Amino acid sequence: MRYKSELEVMKALGIESGSWRNLSKDKVIGLATMMPDMDKEVALKIIEQLPEFTRFALQVLDVMEKRHESSLNHNDLSQQQVHRAFQEVRDVLKGELEKDLSWEQRTHIYDLLVETSDREFAKDSENKQFIDGLFNKVTKLGAFTIVAVLVYVGVRAAVQGEGWSVPQLPDA
Repeated sequence: MRYKSELEVMKALGIESGSWRNLSKDKVIGLATMMPDMDKEVALKIIEQLPEFTRFALQVLDVMEKRHESSLNHNDLSQQQVHRAFQEVRDVLKGELEKDLSWEQRTHIYDLLVETSDREFAKDSENKQFIDGLFNKVTKLGAFTIVAVLVYVGVRAAVQGEGWSVPQLPDA
């Protein structure tokens, strides 16, 4: 869809007030993804009204970093609990092996020991895939946010007649 006016963009973002001052951090990303579908004049007009766009983008990166860190910390605690539980099961099974058992009973316990190890390895592999997927998502979103900031700063510089060079980003 091609956006030909600010009102169309606001409507697509769900901004009811008719003012860009009410643009939330969540909607900044949406706005950035819509930029390629806007008429150049519309995009420039919107950007001129958003001096806080860079600050929002940097705040989004900060929030992403904190959430990613929090997810990894919670995941680490969960993994520790899983490994501890599997170890407890193995300890109980090893204790059973010290009793006077038939060959069939011992074989069954050995099978259970192998099964718990296999399950733990599978859980560990699943966790590694989760972390890899999480890292990929955060990396893509972070890269997109950085590109959006650079596009914003570059367009703003061009609007101000400074050419397409990208100035230093302000501190958040």
